[in-house]
Amino acid sequence: MEKVLIVGCKRAMDDVCIGCSRCLVAFNRREGVFEIYEDCPAQVMGLLSCGDCPGATIVTRLAQVSLWNKPLDEKPTVVHVAPCITDHCPHSDTIIKKIKAKAGVRVIEGTHPYMPSDIFA
Repeated sequence: MEKVLIVGCKRAMDDVCIGCSRCLVAFNRREGVFEIYEDCPAQVMGLLSCGDCPGATIVTRLAQVSLWNKPLDEKPTVVHVAPCITDHCPHSDTIIKKIKAKAGVRVIEGTHPYMPSDIFA
């Protein structure tokens, strides 16, 4: 069973994409990058923000995911970085490098395919 952790931009998660519904809809429908789970048991185990610009707390936040879920015997097996970071964040390279260095699992850039052309304009 794949346990998916989705990481997005704090500002987008709080102000633009409330509840990160597009990532969750895409996961449930197995659309966009989540097509890789079409024939695979998988569940979202969490949504995590980068912690705000420039991703200064992402390492701490990833550590907290492991720490807080340890009593539940839950840990991510894969991290997906949402389009609000991969496609629209000026700090994306730094944030993704930090995630890859700390996650200890496969990191995939991308989630949903539903980007309106003017959402970040």
